Amino acid sequence: MALRPIICMPDPRLRLVSKKVEVFDDSIRALMDDMLETMYAAPGIGLAAIQIAEPVRVVVIDLAKKDDPPAPMCFVNPEILWSSEDKADYEEGCLSIPDYYETVERPARVKVGYQDRNGVHQEIEADGLLATCLQHEIDHINGVLFVDHLSRLKRERVMKKFQKAARLRESEQA
Repeated sequence: MALRPIICMPDPRLRLVSKKVEVFDDSIRALMDDMLETMYAAPGIGLAAIQIAEPVRVVVIDLAKKDDPPAPMCFVNPEILWSSEDKADYEEGCLSIPDYYETVERPARVKVGYQDRNGVHQEIEADGLLATCLQHEIDHINGVLFVDHLSRLKRERVMKKFQKAARLRESEQA
């Protein structure tokens, strides 16, 4: 396992639509292990492969509380099969948009189809934080960021902030 650098907004790779995983081998399982290690170190509760510059449809999530043992979940080629009409608000953050949090409204419940670490098809019904996290991470593999769910004004404000920070980093490195 290895820690991988997390790419941050405004990196254009975050807008890529990730490719479907066709082959389940040791390299895809190693990617999932690297993603989990990177997510835990960040620390975070979810990570999509595109956030470590791997444009494949892989998502890892662990919602275990701080003092509980890890409960990692791996989702390959996840897709939302059904979502409820009722909505829920959660304050969301993102490892690719560090130190920025905002309330986002999403469907309260979802049913997600996916493949596990070995390519076996599975389905999961989720509500609460897991439903929100699944939707957030599936958005990532579709090139969507949680700020895209905000008002235009809030979205533009945060985009400008991160573009300015990126320009500052580039000028310091030059």
